[in-house]
Amino acid sequence: MYERITKYRRDLHKIPELELELPLTYQYLLKQLKPLSCSISSPIPYSVAAYFDAGKEKTIAFRSDMDGLPVKEATDHDFKSRREDCMHACGHDGHMAILLEFAQQLNEIYASLPYNVLLIFQPGEESPGGARLICETKILEEKKVAAIFGTHLWPMLPKGEVATRKNEMMARSSEVNVDIEGKSSHVAKYKEGIDAMEISARYLLKCYEMEKSYHPDIYRLLRFGKLESGTVRNVVARKARMEGTLRAFQDEIYWELRKNMHRIAEYLERKYQAKIDLEFSLGYPAVINDGTLVEKVCAIDPQIKLLKEPEMISEDFAYYQQEVPGVFFFLGTGTGIPLHNAHFDFEESILEEGVKLYLKILKSIKL
Repeated sequence: MYERITKYRRDLHKIPELELELPLTYQYLLKQLKPLSCSISSPIPYSVAAYFDAGKEKTIAFRSDMDGLPVKEATDHDFKSRREDCMHACGHDGHMAILLEFAQQLNEIYASLPYNVLLIFQPGEESPGGARLICETKILEEKKVAAIFGTHLWPMLPKGEVATRKNEMMARSSEVNVDIEGKSSHVAKYKEGIDAMEISARYLLKCYEMEKSYHPDIYRLLRFGKLESGTVRNVVARKARMEGTLRAFQDEIYWELRKNMHRIAEYLERKYQAKIDLEFSLGYPAVINDGTLVEKVCAIDPQIKLLKEPEMISEDFAYYQQEVPGVFFFLGTGTGIPLHNAHFDFEESILEEGVKLYLKILKSIKL
């Protein structure tokens, strides 16, 4: 297993591609899967769905993402990216290697399994959300998928450790832009102007105060990382722009936070006679693990670690969980090298733990 899974990972690491256009990755996956006893389809362009039909009533699905990132690789491996502008800096090469090796294992045993198996290799996880496009094809319904599982390499966990949690796992994320328009004047006559810089500062603090008013048990986040305003030191700023992020898990909390941000903007508009525009990106839904499935998985493998807190980053695996019950796992690399980093790397031996986890689930879980 180790030699094969290492080859998969390193071959794929050399050919990273972005978003939804992954012809080289697609062809590589097809080459590995075509000799196996599975039917292969492409629900959306450059995706691969491998279906092992055991003639059973229900199907279990396992998903891997496929796309790389626009990052220039800084490792010195002989299998480093062949593209100067792109690398697998988020472990998707490892995710695909896990699923390819899992397919090899399935090929020997699928006929005796209690479920059919659907392996989904999905483009566009980083952007624009390929999982949503896959779900829109109704392939989960067509193949009678009863549950879905996915895994992400995780640098902050010990090497080879598998972790998950019930319910909230990864956040719904939305980018926020705030544009404030006031009126410029000389600072000596600042009362004749409308100070967009001051209004932005007041908006920032009021938003933070509002977010902190929620109970600590409600997982959410609202922070701004960029604020630009003004041109020279002695002129009241006419404009200000703030850029930040809003994250939550429950939809009602997310929409309530957005509503409150609008209310604060409306209050400051009235008070200062300014104009404040808010813009929110759509983002991905929250990854919410099915609590019952998590319990069943942990009963099968007691070594799985249960995380105390969810992560505030996002993942489009959430779209599958809106269709069928699902569980998302983290698999530790033990390196501490952050995701999306030009030095991102891991030992291929950990990928075997992902394959073993999937085999345990498939053979033992009761749906």
